Amino acid sequence: MGEEAQDEVRVTDKRRIYLDPEEGSEHVNEANVDKPNLKPSYVEELEARTQAAERQVQDVQARFDQLRQQLQRETDETRQRLNRSADERAETEKAKFITTFLPVLDDLNRAIEAVSNNAPQDAVLEGIRRISTNVQNALSNAGVEQIESVGETFDPEVHEAVDTGDADAEMDGKVISEYSRGFRMGDRLLRPARVKVGRGADQAARRATEQ
Repeated sequence: MGEEAQDEVRVTDKRRIYLDPEEGSEHVNEANVDKPNLKPSYVEELEARTQAAERQVQDVQARFDQLRQQLQRETDETRQRLNRSADERAETEKAKFITTFLPVLDDLNRAIEAVSNNAPQDAVLEGIRRISTNVQNALSNAGVEQIESVGETFDPEVHEAVDTGDADAEMDGKVISEYSRGFRMGDRLLRPARVKVGRGADQAARRATEQ
């Protein structure tokens, strides 16, 4: 009997038994909370830098949009101000130009009155000449120049030939008379002079032979 007792194997249950359910639950939660972070630290640092860079780009874009809108408003205001200034300047110049023609209108009215009262021809002619002078002065003050024609070599850029006529050899190809004056303002041609161009005797004979 003693030998059987010595051969008996003793088994001890070392498993921990939780009698309190809350204690077991608390142990499980602690295990979950203490789960190790498997993401390397340098990856987290790169992610943080990337997010910071994205925020910086957004801030720069917002500032750029704000500056662009401000510049657009200032540009629009400047354009409107320049347009108003140009319109005012044009109105002022037009008023000045019209003012220079008012004395011309007065002279015309006096000339008409003189003719109606049978004034001497010399007085009427002098009044008309004064009117012509006043008109030319007004145009000159506005920057308008007359185009020289008679005696000048025909220039199709400023002359319009409406007729030809026989002339001496020295006047061949030159303007011998003017039907209406031409005018220009700076480099701009306002109206070409309508002229008659001379044709030398030799050239006239040559043309007749060719025909």
